[in-house]
Amino acid sequence: MLLSNRSINKNVPIPLYYQLKEIILDEIKKGNLMPEDPIPTEKELSEVFEISRTTIRQAITELVKDGYLYRVKGKGTFIAKPKINQDFIKKLETFNEQIRRAGLTPSTKVLEFTVVEATEEIALALQIPMHEKVIKLCRLRFADKEPIVIVKTYLPYNLCSSVLQHDMEKESLYQVLSKNLETKIYKVSRTVEAIIAGQHESELLQIKKGYPIQFFKTIGYNQMGRPIEYSIARYRGDRNSFTVEVFV
Repeated sequence: MLLSNRSINKNVPIPLYYQLKEIILDEIKKGNLMPEDPIPTEKELSEVFEISRTTIRQAITELVKDGYLYRVKGKGTFIAKPKINQDFIKKLETFNEQIRRAGLTPSTKVLEFTVVEATEEIALALQIPMHEKVIKLCRLRFADKEPIVIVKTYLPYNLCSSVLQHDMEKESLYQVLSKNLETKIYKVSRTVEAIIAGQHESELLQIKKGYPIQFFKTIGYNQMGRPIEYSIARYRGDRNSFTVEVFV
């Protein structure tokens, strides 16, 4: 049986559940356990390592919580796909560039592409009067055909009306905006918080209602410091991780 060549040391002051957790994690990182592979049952693990099922359950629960495993009711526990490490929180690049750098194939589905009036929230972000016309672009973005993020973007119509002439399923928004110096994004401000998936996110991202989501708000500025882009993004918490570098 898989993992039967590994052992737990009961004579050291390291919790048994933690040792089992590290063994499974090590096998995943070495590639001995691949995405979608099932792990042995609690009963099998209990027999191999001679530890209680309560201890095993604690190790597995932590690995599920950390995103390395997932459970399917009535079928068992499986190895999860590795998270996509997103660098956009610390650098300015397109979604397509991020996904290709991760060795995956990006794609986009446009859900809405129209002109609307700015609400108070949008007007405040873009520093424009309320009810002024803005372009609304909603996209569902994929990595290897798996939905990763829902992005809703607002652009001031008077500066960005030419964007409406472009195919936003095939073109990058930042590349389109960079064709004009007045709309090229030079700097962004981002805030992030954790939320849970509602019905809408659940359906589009193909996750269960209540699953964790990384919620980003982004304001992109041109060279003169004027807001050009206001975006709201909802990333799947089970498929994305974000890296921040801090220098002292």
